[in-house]
Amino acid sequence: MSTQADKAQRFQALHARSGAFVIPNPWDAGSAKILERLGYEALASTSAGYAFSLGRLDGQVGRDEMIEHCRQLCAATSLPVSADLENGYAEDPQAAAQTLVLGAEAGLVGGSIEDYSGDPARPIYDFALAVERVQAAVEAVAKLPFKFMFAARAENLLHGVNDLDDTIRRLQAFEAVGADVLYAPGLKTLEEVRLVCSALGKPVNINMSGLPQATVAQIGAAGGRRISTGGALARAALGALLRAGREMQDSGSFAWAEGAASGAELKKLLG
Repeated sequence: MSTQADKAQRFQALHARSGAFVIPNPWDAGSAKILERLGYEALASTSAGYAFSLGRLDGQVGRDEMIEHCRQLCAATSLPVSADLENGYAEDPQAAAQTLVLGAEAGLVGGSIEDYSGDPARPIYDFALAVERVQAAVEAVAKLPFKFMFAARAENLLHGVNDLDDTIRRLQAFEAVGADVLYAPGLKTLEEVRLVCSALGKPVNINMSGLPQATVAQIGAAGGRRISTGGALARAALGALLRAGREMQDSGSFAWAEGAASGAELKKLLG
């Protein structure tokens, strides 16, 4: 059985090697186990996917519930697990940083916090506060007994602030105060990936949701080091459910079952 320190070393090594690696985002213990059996080397939680599994929307899960979810994911797999911890569930830098520590105590070896405030009138934290929050997080995880890969997220592009220059400025500032990984969800082209990655010296996480036609090799060539799926896998599973449900409702047919995973396959993956 791998210790948390072992997982942390493996996770750090993934970021240090050449090329890009995919870190898919399971939404429950079953999907985590399946992704491990498929051969992935690390996993990350998805706040949106987990919320969907509870019949809620992204942002409607509290900190304690999310930390317990992370604990369950870590217990379900021998892989290193990182987590989407939203904005740290607090505006105060020290309180947000404490969320990362709680995540580490639950078994995580990595995690992210974002500069999205959740306030529609002021969706992105002011620059100085955003940097202060990242610095507090860096200082908090530095006290852990293993290397915790902290990812700092600049959320402009997801929340109506279509300013790539400001996004890069924020990521550069996050890097300067010690973030291990930089992440700007919402990039739409490989050229945007190149611009962001060329401006930074630390590994950059790219969410494939904005680049569904790009390949791992193309994203890696553009400078991306880590490729996450965010809520896309959960939405793909829910998309299959919607198609099946509508088919039964609208035409009374069950052709959708032809594409379902077999019991034998699931027994092999989950057994």
